[in-house]
Amino acid sequence: MEPAAADLADGKAAEVARAVVEQLEMLWERGRDAVPTAPVSTSQLRVLYTLDQQDGINLRDLGRQIGAAASSASRLCDRLQAIGYLHRSFSSTDRREVTLRITSLGRAYLSDLRAHREEMLASTLAAMTAQERDALMSGLAAFRKAHDAATPRAAARAGAAPSPEPGGEEDERPAGAEHAADLTGTQHGMSWTA
Repeated sequence: MEPAAADLADGKAAEVARAVVEQLEMLWERGRDAVPTAPVSTSQLRVLYTLDQQDGINLRDLGRQIGAAASSASRLCDRLQAIGYLHRSFSSTDRREVTLRITSLGRAYLSDLRAHREEMLASTLAAMTAQERDALMSGLAAFRKAHDAATPRAAARAGAAPSPEPGGEEDERPAGAEHAADLTGTQHGMSWTA
């Protein structure tokens, strides 16, 4: 590609990126307003999502999963334990290691939140044609594939190692934004064709 064409392509990509970001921010805000996560912050919700999939994980591995320092992950767990959504116990194999488990109250909270989100999402998807739903799924899959491939390259171009996803308490991305499937609580094989 010639330099002028590359500049044009980069300009168009930047324009599309801005439009995508603006649309996602609007949708995330609407979703947050329609289905609030209280009494859990978005960072705490990511902890619950992780424990729901990997119950019995230790604090160090949880920190890696959510991209947070162990001290930040520990504070998130403190709050979840205080409201009864998480239980800590010593590992049966190493008394120095703490095992984290989601409680039945925590599972009930996630189930209720997912049900509300599914209901909201289902009404939106029902207003779309089968072709539009298929295009949405194809587009999301392609976007994630391109993101996963581009992220290490972008970090290398900037001269930095790829950084993990943010996980501190100040992270204001909507819970599940890093995994679109978390919007409905499903993981793979989604099909929205009627």
